[in-house]
Amino acid sequence: MTIQPLGERVLLEPAKKEEKTKGGLYIPEEAKKEKKEGIVLAAGTFKDGKDLPLKKGDHVIYGGYSSEEIEVDGKKYLLVDYKDVIAKIER
Repeated sequence: MTIQPLGERVLLEPAKKEEKTKGGLYIPEEAKKEKKEGIVLAAGTFKDGKDLPLKKGDHVIYGGYSSEEIEVDGKKYLLVDYKDVIAKIER
């Protein structure tokens, strides 16, 4: 199945939560902070039809409260507005 965001939206795969600290201690579920990071799977277009400056595989940080969580084939994804993507992580 292919999901293509419409308008100025980005489809993200959420980053995994850390299971252990750098010292090797396991983090309990209650103490895990939700990361606002994800991997771009697809991006929509600007109103004028130009592509958003994100491509598949980009690692981004997003903010805001308007992300839409969807589940397809048992896997969770996020649809966020492009304006809520605040940084691209270069590695």
